[in-house]
Amino acid sequence: MKVELFPFQKRALADIRMKTAEAMGSYHRTHAPQVVSFTAPTGAGKTIIMASLIESIFFGDENYAEQSNAIIVWLSDSPQLNEQSKLKIDSKADKIRLSQCVTVSEDSFDKETFEDGHIYFLNTQKLSTSSKLTKNGDGRTYTIWQTLANTVRHKSDRLYFIIDEAHRGMQGRDASKATTIMQKFIKGSDTDKIPPMPVVIGMSATTQRFNALVEGTSSTIHKAVVTADEVRASGLLKDRIVITYPEEESVNNDMAILQAAADDWKQKWEHWTQYCFEQHYAYVNPIMIVQVLNGSGSKLTDTDLDDCLRKIEERTGFKFEPGQVVHTFGQTTSAIQVNGLDVRYEEPSRIADDRNIRIVFFKENLSTGWDCPRAETMMSFKHASDATYIAQLLGRMVRTPMQMHIQVDDVLNDVHLFLPYFNEDTVKDVVEALQSSEGGEIPTDIYGETTSGRKFETLTVKPKKKSGPTPVQRQLTMDAFLNQGVNSEAAEPSNTPQNTVGGLGATGILSQQSPSNITDNPDQNQQTSSQEKTSQTVDAQHTEAHHASTENAEAPEDNTGVGVTSVDASTQEKAPDDLFDREAVMKFINDAGLLSYNVRALRINDYLKSLYRMAHLLTMSGLHRTAIREVQAEIAEMIRDYVQELKAQDKYDSLVLQVKQFKLATQIFDAFGETVDSYSVHDLFTTTDTDIDRQFRIADVRLGNEGIGMVYGNKYMDVNDPNGFKVDVILFVADDECMNKLHNYAENRFHSMNDDYRRYIATIDSEKIRRQYDSIVSDGDVVSKHNFRLPETIQIPHESGGTEYRDHLFVSEITGVAKLKLNEWEAGVIAEEQRRDDFVCWIRNPSRGAWALCIPYEIDGETKPTYPDFIIVRIDKVLGYVIDILEPHNPEFKDNLGKAKGFAEYARQNPGVGRIQLIRMGKDSAGNKRFKRLDMSKSAVRDKVSHAMSNDELDHIFDTDGFIAQ
Repeated sequence: MKVELFPFQKRALADIRMKTAEAMGSYHRTHAPQVVSFTAPTGAGKTIIMASLIESIFFGDENYAEQSNAIIVWLSDSPQLNEQSKLKIDSKADKIRLSQCVTVSEDSFDKETFEDGHIYFLNTQKLSTSSKLTKNGDGRTYTIWQTLANTVRHKSDRLYFIIDEAHRGMQGRDASKATTIMQKFIKGSDTDKIPPMPVVIGMSATTQRFNALVEGTSSTIHKAVVTADEVRASGLLKDRIVITYPEEESVNNDMAILQAAADDWKQKWEHWTQYCFEQHYAYVNPIMIVQVLNGSGSKLTDTDLDDCLRKIEERTGFKFEPGQVVHTFGQTTSAIQVNGLDVRYEEPSRIADDRNIRIVFFKENLSTGWDCPRAETMMSFKHASDATYIAQLLGRMVRTPMQMHIQVDDVLNDVHLFLPYFNEDTVKDVVEALQSSEGGEIPTDIYGETTSGRKFETLTVKPKKKSGPTPVQRQLTMDAFLNQGVNSEAAEPSNTPQNTVGGLGATGILSQQSPSNITDNPDQNQQTSSQEKTSQTVDAQHTEAHHASTENAEAPEDNTGVGVTSVDASTQEKAPDDLFDREAVMKFINDAGLLSYNVRALRINDYLKSLYRMAHLLTMSGLHRTAIREVQAEIAEMIRDYVQELKAQDKYDSLVLQVKQFKLATQIFDAFGETVDSYSVHDLFTTTDTDIDRQFRIADVRLGNEGIGMVYGNKYMDVNDPNGFKVDVILFVADDECMNKLHNYAENRFHSMNDDYRRYIATIDSEKIRRQYDSIVSDGDVVSKHNFRLPETIQIPHESGGTEYRDHLFVSEITGVAKLKLNEWEAGVIAEEQRRDDFVCWIRNPSRGAWALCIPYEIDGETKPTYPDFIIVRIDKVLGYVIDILEPHNPEFKDNLGKAKGFAEYARQNPGVGRIQLIRMGKDSAGNKRFKRLDMSKSAVRDKVSHAMSNDELDHIFDTDGFIAQ
């Protein structure tokens, strides 16, 4: 494959490959039809997994021999789905030739059997009684049914039948009747004279419908399942789907909502442009899709397309050119005129690859057979009765454009849907339809919000700095849209430059960098250390932060009775100067090499593959340019040592003789996953060079497909026996003890590389390399160590009744404050921290956030993640800053001891952290309520906690070693 599968996809592929081999073997033993049910939620990449399965069947892998004469028939219920699948296989499966993929045509297809080594695409619309494929005559010798029956009769040992999205088109049909077209392939059809297909692989987003379809058949069912949690952890899908709808009592104004959607899309353009520019990626060019109404009478649509395009242009400042706006209306494939612009027709399956497309007008034909991760904003003029269509469409939009979670800018991790004709109840219908029809538990969080009740707020470390009381530039909310109407005169004019990349000019991009930090030497700019930067500003920041904390001490108390930092209403009208250098603090944290952990339910990869990936990354990044060559050489030496040991024990020659003979039955039944012992044919034949090459290729695959065999051969090949080195490699792989030693070596080498280079990875500017590193480490262990890094922009849930903080690291770009709602303990702990002379700022660590600091702990024998509430940054005279981790935690919770032990171990592994404290409510000598702290950074406390056996012992440690801050 041209693409690297995600870990869960690799696991699914191995599972399906094994079950498919079992199914084929079972069919030939029992002649009972077999069904492999492959279930994966929306966005899991089912087509990519199936393409990998086909490659594995045709070309073999480390467990199964190649079956180059296999026949794949791929059935879906629409030509669009077929075209989408065919395009993916053509573009992603590098071993499969273009000529191997054949779309079965009504006009030209006429064969006695399907040809070996091909993938045939069929759809149910071509299999109706009125289709030419199902009839004799008009020069047709064989009907499609006859072709299928003949293929089953003569080639059942290599025929695999795939039903794509098996749940579609089957709703409301009686699963007990063998009358639907898809059921014919599973149950057979006396009318069409076809037997059941030997092995059917059904790929679906839901288990229930496909299982109901095969219920009552004689087929044996093998199940392979991808869970929603696996997909969620991969970064393949957006974090959130946000659905915006008008207030219940508001007068509907769909064009105002369209303007709000245009604003959202423009924001996505700007953020994606900035991100791709800074990270040196190809530009994403997000798409806005607009679902319009069907037409009445002779009208193409009842939606005013001219007005739609005009409003989008007015709102965004873009002036669209031909090719940037397209339609997918089924009534015509001709271009139409919209607001004076030629809007051409485009096939839905080709939209994603056309980087020039900006706006797509459609009706309903994007809900199935369509996949466009660049579609990030959607506006629908549909009414509430069309919830199912909307849900199906959202299922096609949740994929991430870059197949990864965006670490540095959380704005880019959601997809936004605007529904002017829906309300709270009908939005729930969309969510219900999305969950039930698009894949059960969809691995994306779904939120509904009214036009005034925004769910999320964007915070950044780069607020707009203002000197004095300069008014903040007015930002129109969706309420303003609704109040001001939709006249073009009322729309706020855009200052976005036109005819630039993504509507954001180069000046706009570069102006966000600080000119004072730029020199003529780019390398010098990148190498400026955080210590140098902080040392220049630390005294001034400390003075101002201390002044702010003094003011905070006199601030009015909130309802908890604890003083907190707050900002009055005047802050909404002017952006205050920052209390400290936010970017310097973020850089210090990101360069500190602070540990964060990823806790998974199971280990995804084996260490050999993880080692190769780690070595390649270190080589590519320049951190250790000979890493992969060293690993290859070390494994080659393991093979050499093994061969020398065999020769010393006089075992080598007899083993070589065994390799050069083979059992005829083995090659026949390898393709079915069977063992030779199941059969009576054990005739021995002398192998040929071709057979040695084949065994050598399989051995090299088992060694990780990294060319280890050739590395060994280049060093130790005997010119008098050119195949000798291949036999050595085959012998090594065939010895279980050797392979166990290899995997033990890989585990130890992987961890040593990770420990040696983790801190250096943290200093690399490339987010791509850091992301690859995190992926490699996560795949290696159940609990994996990573470098904690902060993004530049985050999104937090909007919380009514929150308090405005100026000293939170992330603040609103406009107001310079963060509005956060803390409980009594949390607010009290922050107030105590703010009163410290060395206090700079704090961060609320989000529970389970993609960038959150995570610490593992054990409870009831299971490893779980915990996310401490606060990260505190304080002044340090030597380092510039120091980082603390604080966790206010109720002693009544049963996880207290587990978390305390987890914090103690974390403190041991992170000696550079200042304080790591578990905090409870206690009383001072006067009987007043105060916070009692247990600091795991102290070795004596850490040792006691590590040896504690119960929560009662932990309570005693709090009594003896806990303290109340002065």
